[in-house]
This record gives sequence, C-alpha cells and structure tokens, in this order.
Amino acid sequence: MKQVRLALVGLGAVGSRVLRLLGEYDGTFRKRYGLEFSVHCVVDSSGVAVSEEGFDPDRLVGHKARGSKLSELPEFRDGLGVGEALEVASCDMLLEASPVDLDTGEPGISNSRVALKGGLHLVLANKAPLVLAHEELDGIAAASGVGMLYSATFCGGLPVLNVVRRDMVCGDILGFRGIFNGTTNFMLEEMLNGRAYSDALREAQDIGVAEADPSLDVAGWDTAAKLVIAANTIRDTWITLADVEVRGIEDVQMEQLQQCREDGSVLKLLGTAERIDSEWSFRVEPTLLPIGSFLGGCTGWEMAVEVESDVFGTTSHKLYEREPVPTAASMIRDAVHLAVMGRQAAL
Repeated sequence: MKQVRLALVGLGAVGSRVLRLLGEYDGTFRKRYGLEFSVHCVVDSSGVAVSEEGFDPDRLVGHKARGSKLSELPEFRDGLGVGEALEVASCDMLLEASPVDLDTGEPGISNSRVALKGGLHLVLANKAPLVLAHEELDGIAAASGVGMLYSATFCGGLPVLNVVRRDMVCGDILGFRGIFNGTTNFMLEEMLNGRAYSDALREAQDIGVAEADPSLDVAGWDTAAKLVIAANTIRDTWITLADVEVRGIEDVQMEQLQQCREDGSVLKLLGTAERIDSEWSFRVEPTLLPIGSFLGGCTGWEMAVEVESDVFGTTSHKLYEREPVPTAASMIRDAVHLAVMGRQAAL
C-alpha cells in the first residue's frame, strides 16, 4: 500500500467536498489503486493546522460546517507559514483550492511555488496560478521532477483537458469553443423564464457554485480564465488574459432572451478559440446559437465543450454540475494519477 500524505489549501465549497470524497472512497483507493491518502496539513484564511497522524476528514468537514475556523482546532500552528507546514507535515502532494484572485494570483501562486520547489506534486482547482504563472510553474515542476495537474480548473468534472492531452496525440487542434461557466448558463435560462438577474445570481451563490467574487462569472472573466488555461494546454505558445476579448452578461435583458427564443435561437456566454491559417483569436461573448445545436441545447447547470481537430473531427463533451462535487472529484482524479504515475502523469 502506497502512503500519500496530502496538504489541502482552502476548505470552502470545493475543499470541503474533497475531504468528504476522501473519506467516502478510502476503500476504493486502497483496493483499486493501492493508495492510502491521509491529510496532514490544512489551510484556511485563519492559518495552518498540522497533524502528524492525519486528520479525520469527517471531523474537519463538520468543524467547517459549523462555521468554525482552523485557528480553533488544537492542531492549529500559530504563525506557521504554508512552506514550513508542508515540511513539518512531510507532505507528498498539495491540493490548492483557495479563492481565485485574477489580479494578484495570491495566495495560489505562492502556495504553488513553495510546493513545487519543495518537491511536492501539485493539484489545482484554483485557476489564478495557471492564468498568471503557468509557464513559470511548469518550469519549476520540471526542475523539481514533480507533476502538476489541473483538470478541475476547466469546466469542473469534464475531463476535456485530459482527453486532449492524453488521447488526441495525432493531428492538430483547429479550435474549440464552449459554455465554460455553469453559473451564467443557469442565470440566462432563469432570466429567459422570467426570473430576475439578481435572484438567479443569489441562488448560484447560495449553493456554492458561483465564484466568491461573482463578477468573475457574470463579467466573463471566469470563462476567459478557462479559455487561457485550455489554450495554453493544447497549443505550443503561451497566451494571457490580455489576448482574450471579453464581454459578459451584465447587459443582457430578459426581453432580449425571449425574443431570441421566438426567433428559434438562444443566447449563451461562449468562450471561443479559433485558428485561421496560423493565427489564433480568443474571445468571450454572449453568442446566438440555434436552439437545436449541441451548445444551444446546453441548459441550466450544464457546461459543454466542442473541440475540432483535423484528425478526430469535432468531439463534443457535456456535464451537468449544480454543485462542486464533480470539481472536487476532478482534484482527486488528478491526485490519483500523480500518486500512481508521478511526473509522467502530467506530461
């Protein structure tokens, strides 16, 4: 049985569900993969807690569900930084699920750097480190001989990045587009059916699907961030948010949506990467689609992606994700791959 000592940063909607899944599927990891995961370091906004023997995942989930902070646990280490905590706890892998900050990238970038430099594998749900420092982090991972996986950053549970990187090894990607943000897709459908914009957004926040800063969703920046991550995963050069034209749904009106339906079309917030000859363009914008099309039929809490290649043609992927469980499961999927295959899993 291979022992894998984990550190988890962020105990919000995604992090808490990671803990629950680790507890629920402990027997599966042991039987199917020969892995024994244990959590020895946890971090939230109040600081760091460390346990040599490993935390009980259910205990941590219950603690956070009561609105308590890690600073109230007996294992809390006052003044201990993340880097020191990872060393003290002798962790093998960091799972990073702190809130997204696309301006500074913190604390995600610093946590990612210290983990990779310390020889830990890295699993990301936080998009900011990839959007702002993907190339740098790739270099640190290579120098340290460890792997970095991040399928949870792109459309939750959809394994599109894994499929493209692992399975579409022949030919070239000609473009991809999709509905990458379930919150805005849900809101647009609710508005189409007569619900107020603010009410639809509040529901998304209440169930923990909307970003901590909802402007990332409705202004299109979450979709743009995912577009950057996907583009940098499947292309040979690096792009940034500055390369993406971004327009969100703040100005979309209920009457506009209802008129589209009468005309046989539907308005969706689409992220698009398109290659014309050797030039690529990247944009996020509300886009009219035929109701009967694959993306036009993506409703409510669904997210969907179309990938076009010269060998495989167009492949279509869709997922319903009303809560963050599939995103948490994607983090664990990446953790299993890294624990079994090491750095090779990320190549």
